[in-house]
Amino acid sequence: MDLRQREHIETVVQATARGLALWPEAADDAVIHNSWRRCVHQYGLDPSRMQEARILPQARLREHQQRLDDFVRIARHGLQTLYGQVAGMGYVVLLTDAQGVTVDYLGDAGADAPLRRAGLYLGAEWSERGAGTCAVGTALATGEALTVHQADHFDATHIPLTCTAAPLFDTRGSLNAVLDISALVSPSAKASQALALQLVKIYAAHIENANFLRVHRRDWILRLNAAPEFLDVNPEYLIALDAAGRIVGHNRRAQRMLEAEWGPAGLARPLLGLAFDEVFEARLDELGRFVHSTPSEQRVLALARSGGLLYLSATPPARPAVAAEAPRRVALPAPLAALCGGDAALQQQLERAARLVDSPIHLLVHGETGSGKEYFAKALHAASARRAGPFVAVNCAAIPETLIESELFGHLPNSFSGAGARGKRGLIQEADGGTLFLDEIGDMPLGLQSRLLRVLAEGEVMPVGAARPVPVRLRVVCATHQDLEALVRQGRFREDLYYRLNGARFTLPPLRARADLDWLVDKLLAEGEPAAAAGPVLLSAEARACLHRHRWPGNLRELRNALEYARAVCAGACIESADLPEALHGNAGAAAVARAQEGSMPLPQTAQTTLSADGLLLMQYLRAANWNLSAVARQIGVSRMTLYRRMARLGIQSPNHRDAAG
Repeated sequence: MDLRQREHIETVVQATARGLALWPEAADDAVIHNSWRRCVHQYGLDPSRMQEARILPQARLREHQQRLDDFVRIARHGLQTLYGQVAGMGYVVLLTDAQGVTVDYLGDAGADAPLRRAGLYLGAEWSERGAGTCAVGTALATGEALTVHQADHFDATHIPLTCTAAPLFDTRGSLNAVLDISALVSPSAKASQALALQLVKIYAAHIENANFLRVHRRDWILRLNAAPEFLDVNPEYLIALDAAGRIVGHNRRAQRMLEAEWGPAGLARPLLGLAFDEVFEARLDELGRFVHSTPSEQRVLALARSGGLLYLSATPPARPAVAAEAPRRVALPAPLAALCGGDAALQQQLERAARLVDSPIHLLVHGETGSGKEYFAKALHAASARRAGPFVAVNCAAIPETLIESELFGHLPNSFSGAGARGKRGLIQEADGGTLFLDEIGDMPLGLQSRLLRVLAEGEVMPVGAARPVPVRLRVVCATHQDLEALVRQGRFREDLYYRLNGARFTLPPLRARADLDWLVDKLLAEGEPAAAAGPVLLSAEARACLHRHRWPGNLRELRNALEYARAVCAGACIESADLPEALHGNAGAAAVARAQEGSMPLPQTAQTTLSADGLLLMQYLRAANWNLSAVARQIGVSRMTLYRRMARLGIQSPNHRDAAG
């Protein structure tokens, strides 16, 4: 530890102990000082403990990247353009997710080692809770762009760095990611980073707007600006409307404009769902006069509340590319129709699937974890002529590699060490005459892929220890959340098997991108109706708005579990916002709900005073599942081993384990 680091540690200790009012040197930057106080008093960080950068292992990094996959692809061009402007000044460009994990990175390969040591690298974790005051973590905590320059950092390890970051919001107003540029060395004056801050803000807005246009290409898009000259080249505000003329998305600037327009009274009502004619002094059927063909200076309209004038360019929903003649609409079989409540992207996938229900080709289903791939496969089976045959589901990632061969292909009696004396039919044979669903096909060992290829090519299976094959008639539906083409390029998946499986490919949209969330919520509530005497359970407007704000990383599985939990804890026949799991409320909401439920769902005595916010949230899930660890692991989208490690790190012990030990 050098002299500068010792002096910095003393400064942080003094500032956090004495408070802003008693330590006037910190008043110049209250944002930094408040972050230091959070680090000490909320996260329990020790300023004298210098920590090395935390780089996540590759498997954990992939989990974070997959959750943000579409957004990272959109942001990549913005990162490359920004890096082209700042690379010559020694900066690197980072894109992190909402947990502060770096999911994309551009930097000087020649400085790879020092950048990795400093944490300016792919997979680095930069939350305030983990790394202390830093540009990424403090942008996540405040929702604002800022520079954390040298001694602004909490951890003395980081004081050589200068970091500038801006939060990136999704089209529903939730904090989605952070764009950051950082350098190992820089001038001592913080004012030297003023240009860096402006560049990061500009490119953050570009990335947000590009993502907005992708997400809402099937909606009406309103581009607005206070100046007609810049309306078509650089719109300041973006708003998306559905077919009924209600707001379904906005960029960050439009969100702030609308919040200012509606004022404190209006903030009690969600912006999403407001009608066009509630916001503007115009009717929905007048949108045609605001299209691009009209001169921009004639496309003026007034805000309904303040009367402020804006110029509007309206773009109707993009139509899917079609041939000279539009394809004939397909009547969906009931099992497929039951999967969708009007989402256009999913409806298109289902209509294509309806044409292939009785086709002999094998199918590949891609989608995030929990997005409904097995439900989709079951619906295909139920809608086909094979519905009288079995539907056999196999999770290739859940079967140990040493057993997957005998489980899939079966074995003769005593054919290998540990084999039973009676032999066993494999799951492939069990699916004869029906459908074999192979989930997480990307995790199938390479050696077994050639054997599966033979099953698909020859229509026969060779049990372990057998001398002759057994004929089988089945259709294979595979599912994965991985990029199989990338696995093929890496030599981890057979190319010939990939093309055999990929007879037709379906991509299921994540829940956050679906337009039929309300239909799904009502359907799941109806499916779980209590006894008729108790009556239906309803959902309050505030609770429904909370569901709309959540990003649903666990997709349909997380939604189902959230509604089941809310149904179990709600006091009457209406689910309120406080009845929803804490994860749906954000940090402030989690604390409020935890306080509200403290009396009815007490924690163990030791946990009441020692658990962090993360620990309290995990305890809530565990109690709701009656400490069924498998169920909780599925609910939060991790493996059982990851859950065990997380519980150990947070100091949580199952009461079942304690009872057994006693």
